[in-house]
Amino acid sequence: MLNTIFTHRSIRKYKPDAVAPDLLDKILEAGTRASTTGNMQVYSMIVSTGEEIRKQLWEQHFKQNMVLEAPVHITFCADLNRFEKWCRRREAEPGYRNFLWFLNAATDALLASQNVCLAAEAHGLGICYLGTAVYNADRLIEILKLPEGVIPVAAIVMGYPAENPGLTDRLPMEAVVHREKYEDYDPQRIDRLYREKESLDATRELLEMNNKPNLAQIFTDLRYTKKDNEFFSGKLIELLKKQGFLP
Repeated sequence: MLNTIFTHRSIRKYKPDAVAPDLLDKILEAGTRASTTGNMQVYSMIVSTGEEIRKQLWEQHFKQNMVLEAPVHITFCADLNRFEKWCRRREAEPGYRNFLWFLNAATDALLASQNVCLAAEAHGLGICYLGTAVYNADRLIEILKLPEGVIPVAAIVMGYPAENPGLTDRLPMEAVVHREKYEDYDPQRIDRLYREKESLDATRELLEMNNKPNLAQIFTDLRYTKKDNEFFSGKLIELLKKQGFLP
């Protein structure tokens, strides 16, 4: 399993081979062994393998072909619905419809998703996270018939890889690891920490292709713009209210 962590790569091309049901169940069971707030497991995993429903999901995941190619799609949801219903059947009044418990439930779901991914890769499968799960969460709720108290926070595709891409670059450890207390970043340290990423051949090609002077502007002007961020943030806040996570 440790080797799997250090050789992880996102797979975006898949063979049509199905994942055996018993193997899929074992991988999902690994998800249930993740750490969880108060051992409450306030999350759910929606496993979609049917071609028709994956086509609907493909539409909402910005029509990324891997959603159609991969035989398994899993949506990880923050889920207060199940736990609250259990509480009420036991004459216990829950008080979890607030931002704190959305955060707890989202954390539970994301921890479960990472366990699922590690188990899948340990069995020779590939995975790719779909950040679009929160962009179009409202449509995923409709497609997957999620009730109030349930909201998607992550999704993955899973299957047998049809490619073997290289490892994605990462910042040096000192960029993300702080010892004892937070050490802020002065301009010289920023330059040093990002130097390798900025000097990659892939970065130079990206800058030439998009006619941009630096990598930061690729992120701010093209990939994750202020306009889009504010739009999708607004959608998500409204959806949190609609699903009962916020007043």
